[in-house]
Amino acid sequence: MGRPSRRVRTLLLTLGVLAVLAMAFTMFAGFWTDWLWYRSVDYSSVFTTTLWTKIGLFFVFGLLMALAVGFNIWLAHRMRPPLSAMSMEQQNLDRYRMGIAPYKKWLLLGITALVGLIAGASAAGQWRTWLMWVNGVPFGQKDPQFKLDVAFYAFDLPWYRFLLGFGFAAVIISVIAAALTHYLYGGLRVTSPGARATGAATGHLSVLIGIFVALKAVAYWLDRYGLAVKSSDFKATDNWTGLRYVDANAYLPAKTILFCIAVICALLFFATIWRRTWQLPVIGFGLMVLSAILIGGLYPAIVQKFQVQPNEQAKEAPYVEKNLAATRDAYGIDGTEVTEYDGKSDTKDLTRLRDDVSDTASIRIMDPNIVSPTFQQLQQMRKYYAFPTNLDVDRYSKDGSDQDTVIGLRELNLAGVDKQNWINNHFRYTHGFGVVAARGTEVDPEGRPVFTESNLPSKGDLGTYEQRIYYGEKTSTYSIVGGPQKEIDYSDDSGEKTTSYKGDGGVDLSNPVNRAAYAVAFNEPQILYSGAIGDGSKILYNRTPKDRVEAVAPWLTIDGDAYPAVVDGRIQWIVDAYTTTNGYPYASRTTLGDTTADSLTATNDNRAVVAQQNQVNYIRNSVKATVDAYTGEVKLYQWDTQDPVLKTWMKAFPDTVQPKSEISGALMAHLRYPQDLFKVQRELLSRYHVEDAETFLSGSEVWQVPGDPTNKSGDAVPPYYLSMKMPDQDQQSFSLTTTFTPNGRDNLSAFMAVDAEAGTSGYGKIRILKLPTSTTVDGPKQVQSQFNSEQDIAESIRLLRGGDSEVEYGNLLTVPLDGGLLYVEPVYVRGGGLKYPLLRKVLVTYGGQTAFEDTLDEALDKVFGKGSAAAEPPDEGDDTAEPPPTSSDPTVQQALDDAQAAFDAGQKALQENDWTAYGEAQKDLEEALRRAEDAQAEADRSGSGGKNGDSASSPSPSASDSASPDSG
Repeated sequence: MGRPSRRVRTLLLTLGVLAVLAMAFTMFAGFWTDWLWYRSVDYSSVFTTTLWTKIGLFFVFGLLMALAVGFNIWLAHRMRPPLSAMSMEQQNLDRYRMGIAPYKKWLLLGITALVGLIAGASAAGQWRTWLMWVNGVPFGQKDPQFKLDVAFYAFDLPWYRFLLGFGFAAVIISVIAAALTHYLYGGLRVTSPGARATGAATGHLSVLIGIFVALKAVAYWLDRYGLAVKSSDFKATDNWTGLRYVDANAYLPAKTILFCIAVICALLFFATIWRRTWQLPVIGFGLMVLSAILIGGLYPAIVQKFQVQPNEQAKEAPYVEKNLAATRDAYGIDGTEVTEYDGKSDTKDLTRLRDDVSDTASIRIMDPNIVSPTFQQLQQMRKYYAFPTNLDVDRYSKDGSDQDTVIGLRELNLAGVDKQNWINNHFRYTHGFGVVAARGTEVDPEGRPVFTESNLPSKGDLGTYEQRIYYGEKTSTYSIVGGPQKEIDYSDDSGEKTTSYKGDGGVDLSNPVNRAAYAVAFNEPQILYSGAIGDGSKILYNRTPKDRVEAVAPWLTIDGDAYPAVVDGRIQWIVDAYTTTNGYPYASRTTLGDTTADSLTATNDNRAVVAQQNQVNYIRNSVKATVDAYTGEVKLYQWDTQDPVLKTWMKAFPDTVQPKSEISGALMAHLRYPQDLFKVQRELLSRYHVEDAETFLSGSEVWQVPGDPTNKSGDAVPPYYLSMKMPDQDQQSFSLTTTFTPNGRDNLSAFMAVDAEAGTSGYGKIRILKLPTSTTVDGPKQVQSQFNSEQDIAESIRLLRGGDSEVEYGNLLTVPLDGGLLYVEPVYVRGGGLKYPLLRKVLVTYGGQTAFEDTLDEALDKVFGKGSAAAEPPDEGDDTAEPPPTSSDPTVQQALDDAQAAFDAGQKALQENDWTAYGEAQKDLEEALRRAEDAQAEADRSGSGGKNGDSASSPSPSASDSASPDSG
């Protein structure tokens, strides 16, 4: 019987050891894979600094909590009265004392270890607070109340509050543990007659309560400074921060008085060590509570009711001025230039303004938020490629001038892979391929984008560059590359091409320990034993630009829209990143997640809302980051060289952020003002554009960001990038623009633009054109309503919607022009068998004149009339092409007659806005012209060439090229 028993014990022991080892390796795998990833991107210092900081805080504060609680339990046990002195109540607890007696040491260790672990884990989560406190640099600005540097509120005060909270937790747990120990061992009695506590227990607990009250005194003192960063709702704005009249004249002296009372009360508790009575401490504590109610609560309410409310503007004005100044500085809007703007032009002859339109703005009729399906249909090439839902707007130089360009990457789309399996999804289909770009201000005669970079491999104006895209916004899964298994590169007429990754990115999998760790971390055992992994194999993950920048710089807040650019022969993702704090005194707070939401973030997943939902009251676009689409290399560049928050983090993580001087000229040409920062600033400027306290308090100048007029979502209109010039500018600059309407109304109150072109002297300059309140200028929603209500336009839109067609409105662009406002809106049609939108019409309005035409030039001509540079109008019926000529050859003539019939059918369909019939007519015309060319070529070969041959072949380029009008 003994032998099986030993075998069972051995088996169980072995299984237990294996289970422990498996658990240990699982925990190790997470740590090891993180370390390998950070090392692969050359940011191992971020991993080690963060790790050691967390470990240090865990052990220091965990040990402090354990020692505090353990010491007080031990002390209470040592102060227990002798057994003979215990009452009957305590003698009834004998069985509990007897039960725990053999385990006292283990129980003490267990309790202290548990509270230590909880406290240590909580403290480890404060690693950011610790690093900011220990590395904090001064702001060089002082708050107006206490004359302390802003760094005290941003870096010091949060750490002091954490220490205070930790102290309160340690004392409260110690009091509870000590009281239970005293009760268990007779130092405290609940039901027995006579003295309820021994002198030792009284002294011990009094000292602990005294420490608690002393900490409360410290809390009252810190609360004085906390008033400068206290949030409250105040009349003209929510999330007001800073002292008001009642704070400075009631709460501040109340906190000082309560501090003094708490100090006295604490001393009374400490005195019980000698007096052995709680009479005076209890009286003192009651006085402190009563004072907190009367001085800290009732008195401020009286001041607010009888001093502030009867004369609020006069009382609050000095504090409002402080809030105005601090808020404008904290959000970088203090340099905003507000200019009065008429909103209506005084020019009677609008033809004089026709030529000024192109000088004022390069009007972008290609909406990046609509034409992605068009890019997809025309340039996807393979099902396993896809474009983002929203494309991006950038500038590229052509013939010495910058052009607004709509750009997107042909990224990997695993959903389009026909055969889904582990090898295909992770080894063969690993990357996208190529950039596709189109001019923002042009379309071809059929309403399609005019591509400047297209096809597969991509060719065009961008020259030679590495086209493979291993890192992108749509790349969310891992890939294993560089090993024995070849990857699908791209396909062309000659067949499928393969490649093998040669970049520096990724983590090496040739090491069996690494393979085992990733097999556990990714819950994929095939990684451990698959033959597709061998020498040179690397695993790529964390592949979206946002994820990579967040990982290497966890102290940054990342903009919701990364955008690609071709820089020095590489595709680089450009990511804007922010430093924030909620400790800027007197500056009002905002919630980034709410402020950066608009109609695009509400409907599309690739343009995400800023993830942070906590409130901040200071923000800077302090870092520009790049992610190489091929290697995944991440670079952080210091952008705001004066930002003290960034300087603090650069001290904490040295050598992670490169100086601004390292930004190349090629990269600088593609940097732009970030949208999320602009949206935060426009939200603040809806109230903080005023500079005097009286107007701010009255609320008469409060604006709002209008809803998107092109849809019925009710969400805020997104800002738009546009090359334009404001009235005080001499030439166009790449700008980010938006509009404001009065609070609760739809007419226009202001137009806002920021110079978004990095590397220029005007970059970041915010200009606001403020319209007079005495006149009414139509806002975006009213302009859209006018478009929809005009009979001719409504009828045309009804025709465009004929059949199964859908009408989609593009961005409603606003351009200041000669004192008035020019509105331009492209209109797209998706239908007639097409699955993608094409530009069919352009809406234009200015000074009460509205046009709805096939092209932008036609619409501008209708509104303004012909300018001096405009071409003469074509003859009636000749706006597309000359009818095909005739021929003496019967075969050629029959083909030309068919072409003429197709041409006439196309013109008729065009007049009736029947796009389906028009498309069929175009196909018939092309086929007839092809037959005419073939017949004429045959006639030439048989000796009947000459004049007929010339006339027959000439229609092909002229008629086919111009048969489709700009609207088609």
